[in-house]
Amino acid sequence: MAKLRITYTKSSIGYNGKQRATIQALGLRKLHQVVEHADTPVIRGMVKKVSHLVRVEEVAE
Repeated sequence: MAKLRITYTKSSIGYNGKQRATIQALGLRKLHQVVEHADTPVIRGMVKKVSHLVRVEEVAE
């Protein structure tokens, strides 16, 4: 299964609480932090919700 590399690129200050909670749920704490998650529909939905705050790359295993 492929993985997604998610980079936190823009601050969530000024956005609603649900978007800030989604960023935290993805495991992102600081700007420019990078996390990897399995490519699942749940993670894809979370990324779509905050797509303006993150950069996503697909990583082959």
